[in-house]
Amino acid sequence: MTETVLEFKNVFFSYNDTANVRDLNVQVNKGDFIAITGSNGAGKSTFSKLCNGLLKPSNGDVFVLGENTKNKKVSDLAKHIGFLFQNPDRQICCSTVREEIAFSLKNNKVPLAEINERVEKTISEFGFKGESEPFNMSRGQRQRLCLACLIALNPEILILDEPTTGLDYRECMEVMEKIRVLNEAGTTVVMVCHDMEVVLDFAKTVIVMNRGEILATGKTREILGNKELLEKARLLPPQIAQTAMLLNDAELGNFNNVFTVEEMISKIKEIKAGAAGEAE
Repeated sequence: MTETVLEFKNVFFSYNDTANVRDLNVQVNKGDFIAITGSNGAGKSTFSKLCNGLLKPSNGDVFVLGENTKNKKVSDLAKHIGFLFQNPDRQICCSTVREEIAFSLKNNKVPLAEINERVEKTISEFGFKGESEPFNMSRGQRQRLCLACLIALNPEILILDEPTTGLDYRECMEVMEKIRVLNEAGTTVVMVCHDMEVVLDFAKTVIVMNRGEILATGKTREILGNKELLEKARLLPPQIAQTAMLLNDAELGNFNNVFTVEEMISKIKEIKAGAAGEAE
């Protein structure tokens, strides 16, 4: 039976009487990996902060594991839902890596013996030095540290606000592979992301937002292959998908559902073989 872990019902939120997001109806089930995407000002970050109670709806309701966020403290919700900010420096507050990983565990009243066990396991898994000072680490390493702190908490739901911003390709893949492993183990992931390549590689479902509203929800490839939808949302598809769309427009063959280099090569070989057969 499908378990709903996060739900938006007719949610509106406004800053100073100016509508920021409106009429949001979303259901997230256990084990989902959903990407929230859209251009600047679409309402993505507002959506993410509504998920864990950092913002409360002006109208409508948000439910986390069946609990209305209007009736719960953020600290209570944090026991079940982890939040990774776009800027890691907004989350780091301790002078060593070991203290930073232990901080949230202490706040959530995890027994001391278990805190020590989880901290050492996390340090080993991420290859950190426990006495390193976080603000002497690179941006990518600080982002990894924030993710490590969340993994140590083992939340049922993980909210990511642009988790790959400022990371190089290697750092990006390392962070996202950690998140993929968590998701495969049962953690529900909601990721705000503008990088369509990352969305294609990791998300199972995509929600497209534009000017505070949801334009569409669907499987990742269905959404990223919808040229008209992406244009309306002012988004560019992944590079290979964009190339496939151009080849379709040029009537050089049917390049629908081509998203990777391997799929492009296979399709070109198929078209070439077909042309050779017709020539004979």
